[in-house]
Amino acid sequence: MSLPQQLRDQSDFDQLPLNIPISATIADIEENKGFIDYFRFVIEVKTKGESKYLIYRRYREFFNLHQILEARYSPENPAKLGPNTCILPPLPGKIFIGNKKDIAESRIPELNTYMKRLLGLATWVLVDEALRMFFYQTEQDSEHQPRALRRLRPNTRKVKQVKSQKMDLFSSPRAEAMFDFRGNSKAELNLKKGEVIFLLRRVNADWLEGTVNNQTGIFPETFVKIIKPLPESDSEGEGGGHTYSCLRCFLLTPSGVDTRDVCVQEDLSIQPSYKDLLSRMRNVFKVDDIALNYRDPDGDLIRILDDEDVQLMTKEGKRQQHKVKRPVNQFPWELHVTMASDLSVYNTEA
Repeated sequence: MSLPQQLRDQSDFDQLPLNIPISATIADIEENKGFIDYFRFVIEVKTKGESKYLIYRRYREFFNLHQILEARYSPENPAKLGPNTCILPPLPGKIFIGNKKDIAESRIPELNTYMKRLLGLATWVLVDEALRMFFYQTEQDSEHQPRALRRLRPNTRKVKQVKSQKMDLFSSPRAEAMFDFRGNSKAELNLKKGEVIFLLRRVNADWLEGTVNNQTGIFPETFVKIIKPLPESDSEGEGGGHTYSCLRCFLLTPSGVDTRDVCVQEDLSIQPSYKDLLSRMRNVFKVDDIALNYRDPDGDLIRILDDEDVQLMTKEGKRQQHKVKRPVNQFPWELHVTMASDLSVYNTEA
């Protein structure tokens, strides 16, 4: 069950304000140079009211928040009395030796897991002042110029170019650029603060496609303010003009699960090769020694070794498609990535 669904099943969730954070994901790390050099985590926060924004936090701020919450809610605190206690998720510990960038990178999956579990706690924790201030977008956060946001960037081959056409300023879906954005490739649209972008479609949960200055490309939604949203059908990828298909994949490690939605250009009906899938997952998760898997109808992981296994996975996915509600542009199967040497993830019982 998804995190938002867990919260909505609670009878008091509807009484919470719309600006309560319900999920947070690290989009990138940024180095701050000065008297003391350190790295900050760029975090995309989503609220109950479905708004999204970026905040910038150091590990030290995670640590301080955790200490405050432990003092207020941990059942192991002898000074804490009353019914409002809960078991807090573990926070990754301090590391005193090593390359600062490597340390920050290694903490990303652990901190993602920590935030997911933290925002899945009881509603009295969600309204805690310290927690809300941690996830609150300060004026300094809102004025900060975002950079690559590489962990939100979709993996795509190219963007289908749309012929220039006259746009109706008052009726077309459109957005205003809040920051400058320079794309990493020809597929990505360059934006300047204040420009109006006419929206063509949604690529995934974080990226849009649009046109400005007779140029068409994709760009991150967090860089713009939506003036008029896309119609619901365009947002969900319906219709024949959509270029991208979405593959949901998971990296399973002892420290948690890293979930990605990878956008590819192939149509949903095309079956990839084992070699292509393995290469793509190595690039997505930046890990070489991996194994590919899918879940069978009993929920057990099955390792994929060749093209015949891929064919079986896609067949099983289509067979189970009516049981799982997916976006219309998402593949009917999911890919589970594990370490090649980790055999503990498989059910070996007869």
